[in-house]
Amino acid sequence: MGATFRSVGVEVVVPATSANLGPGFDCLGLALGIHDHLAAMVTEDPGVLVHVEGEGAEYLPRDERHLVARAMARAWDAMGIEAPGVIVKCDNTIPQSRGLGSSAAAIVGGILLARGLVTDGAQRLPDEAVLDLAASMEGHPDNVAATLLGGFTTAWVATPGADDMHAGAVRRDVHESVVPVVLVAPSGMSTASARRMLVDQVSRDDAVFNLGRVALLIHALTAEPAHLMAATEDRLHQDARSGAYAQSHALVVELRGEGVPAVISGAGPSVLAFADEGTVALVTERAPQGWTALVVDADPAGARIHIRGA
Repeated sequence: MGATFRSVGVEVVVPATSANLGPGFDCLGLALGIHDHLAAMVTEDPGVLVHVEGEGAEYLPRDERHLVARAMARAWDAMGIEAPGVIVKCDNTIPQSRGLGSSAAAIVGGILLARGLVTDGAQRLPDEAVLDLAASMEGHPDNVAATLLGGFTTAWVATPGADDMHAGAVRRDVHESVVPVVLVAPSGMSTASARRMLVDQVSRDDAVFNLGRVALLIHALTAEPAHLMAATEDRLHQDARSGAYAQSHALVVELRGEGVPAVISGAGPSVLAFADEGTVALVTERAPQGWTALVVDADPAGARIHIRGA
C-alpha cells in the first residue's frame, strides 16, 4: 500500500520509566521526568544515518542497528510501507542500562517517529497497535506502557507467549505528595542477565504476598501514600537478583530501614525512592560515592510528538 511521507521533520519526546516498583514484576510502571529528545526526517538518500548526543553517544550505533532505527523499521513494516531513507537525531538524557527504561524510550520513540513521518500514520498504526508492537520488541509491556501513556501504569499481556503480542494498559495519576528520587548507579547491567537470575517457579505464599502488595501499591501510589512502605515489599525478584547489584540492594535496605519506601528500579542497578518533602534530603544524602541523585516529577503526559510546522 502506497504511502505519503511528510516533507518536514518530526520530533518526539519520551520519558524515562521505572518498572516493577517492588512487587509489580513486569506489570507496573512509572513515567519519570527525565527525557530523550528524538527527531527524524525523510531523505532522498537510501539507508539510515543516526546522530547521537548525550547518554550513549560514545558507543551506540549510528546506522540501522540503532534501536530507534530498528523500531522505525518495524513500525513501517507493520504499516505495510517500504522504509524510506531517514536521518535520525537522538539527544539522550536517560541513563543507559541503569533500570530506567532507555530501551523502552528508544522503541516507543522510534515507532512514533515512523508513524509521524507518514501523513496517515495514526490511521495505519493506532495507539493500541503502537503498544502491541512496542511490547513485542521489548518483551514485556511495563516500561513501554509507562513511556507511551505517562503517569503510573498497570500493563498486561493478553496473549502470553505468542509471537504476535497483544498488550493492554491503564494509567493513573500519582498522588501529589509523592516525590520520586532516582539514585542512578555509576555503571549499568544487562536486563537479560538480571532476568536469568530468576527462578521459573515461586511458592504460593510468595505469589499471594506479592498479589496483595500490588493491590495495595495501586491504592498507595495514587490515593494514600502512607501505605507505600508495606506496598513496595517484594518476594519475587529483588532479593533473587541481589547478587547482581549488591550495593543497590544494600542501599534499598538502608533507605527502608530509615522509613523511606525504596525499590530497585526495573532490573537495576539504579534505585527508586518514593520520598516526600520531609525525606528528599535524606534520600539524596544516601547516594553512594559515584552515584547520581535525581529528584524528579512523575511525568503525567508520556511520549509526545510534534510535527514541525504544524
